[in-house]
Amino acid sequence: MSVLERIWFDGSAPARAARLVLAPPSWLYASIVRIRGALYDRNLLLHVHRAALPVLSIGNLSVGGTGKTPLAAWAARRLLALGATPAVLLRGYGDDEPLVHAALNPDVPVIADPDRVAGARKALAAGADCAILDDGFQHRRLARIADWVLVSAEQPPEPARLLPAGPWRESPAALRRASVVIVTRKSASLEAASRVAARLEAAYGVDAAIVHLTPSDVVDALKQEAIGLDRLRGMRALIVSAIGAPAAFAAQIQKLGVAAHETLAYRDHHRFNNADIAHILRAGAHADVVVCTLKDAVKLAPLWPRAALPLWYVSQRAEVERGEQLLAATLASVVSARASSTSTAGAAG
Repeated sequence: MSVLERIWFDGSAPARAARLVLAPPSWLYASIVRIRGALYDRNLLLHVHRAALPVLSIGNLSVGGTGKTPLAAWAARRLLALGATPAVLLRGYGDDEPLVHAALNPDVPVIADPDRVAGARKALAAGADCAILDDGFQHRRLARIADWVLVSAEQPPEPARLLPAGPWRESPAALRRASVVIVTRKSASLEAASRVAARLEAAYGVDAAIVHLTPSDVVDALKQEAIGLDRLRGMRALIVSAIGAPAAFAAQIQKLGVAAHETLAYRDHHRFNNADIAHILRAGAHADVVVCTLKDAVKLAPLWPRAALPLWYVSQRAEVERGEQLLAATLASVVSARASSTSTAGAAG
């Protein structure tokens, strides 16, 4: 567990003390968020801009770890299957996101631009007829057809302490803006995810789907060869991650039958360098393999010594367990909006 995770989620006395110290700036942040939201709601000073093409936003309430990228990739594949030509719009924070999307969907253009309105115009110029806004729930400047908002079953917003005292960007009440809430689960059970979904539906009047982000294969990151999930069984693994929810990923790896494991977590979007590689290899001196996510592998593999420990990543697939019709209806609305020259790309979300 990282230092931030300890502060945010641990019940120990030091963690509670740290949260107490961080409470005043958290209250200030919450006030700023409320004022910003009100300005967008009332169209005062902050304005929603019509998109150049229909947009589906996929975002969350927390700082990461809910599975936005796998869901965005899944939505892109579904739109392709429906005959659309989607692009993925990113802010471009970190150097991993464009690489991951390119690996997951090589035939879908990725537009990285902090100005999402300009990014939508670039997507149109690149030949796209619709777009997926990755991590877009709080980016209200760009109009969208619908908002999918992800909530992790492993870390539901109860209690919802806002930054910096907790991981939440907005209060759970913001879920009322969502078209569909998607409860994602990695190590949590379907029953636990269903309880989270039911609470959110009852509290905020939203429709909820459940998606399982489940391991689909183990891939040799250097050879880019799928080698099968069974290869991890009985192995001594060093689990390395620079993602929003490292504990959930580590729990997934444990369930794949590793004989022993140690974990090494970096901050989300960490840019690995040669010093990091040396540190990882020292930490894995007694391991058989280093295991990471695709998001980590695209940054680690170019630096990885060919004679070092094997570097494997676990690929994930999104399995819709509940609410398939809700997600299908949203995608159908995006496809339908492509043909309408009078569309305003929907509500602002």
